[in-house]
Amino acid sequence: MGAARDAVLARRSWPKVTDDAPSDAELVSLLEAASTVADHAALAPWRVIALRGDARARLGEALVEASGFDGAAAAKLAAKPLRAPLLLALVAIARPHPKVPAWEQEVSAAGVGHLLALLLDDAGWGVMWRTGPFTRHPAVARMHGLADHEHLLGWLYVGGRSTADRPQRRAGSPVAERFTALT
Repeated sequence: MGAARDAVLARRSWPKVTDDAPSDAELVSLLEAASTVADHAALAPWRVIALRGDARARLGEALVEASGFDGAAAAKLAAKPLRAPLLLALVAIARPHPKVPAWEQEVSAAGVGHLLALLLDDAGWGVMWRTGPFTRHPAVARMHGLADHEHLLGWLYVGGRSTADRPQRRAGSPVAERFTALT
């Protein structure tokens, strides 16, 4: 088949990455390609926020605030955003539209996130899409500066690949069991 199929089959989630990260210019170039995702009415119902440096620590603080944890549990949660040098917050923007419901706009934003993850992986970066129970908490939304009509879909944790930590492809469920043909 084609290069796209090969890239999809080669993709891995990289839970451990090095301190290298793509530049903003490289990210914008990849987003140009990811933005070709299906988008009913061309609403572009998404945006991406890059978190580097201290912004990752502020995210950790917001996660702790959202959780109500303290002590060791709070410290562990606060450290999670520091696992990668770059976090890309994926934001869905739901705008009122007579033909495009909010759920469809969120699906388009998720499509941009997935394509961006594939493109980053294909460009040689380690990527893992992470979410969690506090992804849509008001404290986390405030930290990102989200408007009321914006919703966080999670973060792409991005960094360099370590050859020592190459993840194995996880076994998927039998695809044929998830396919139905109606006539």
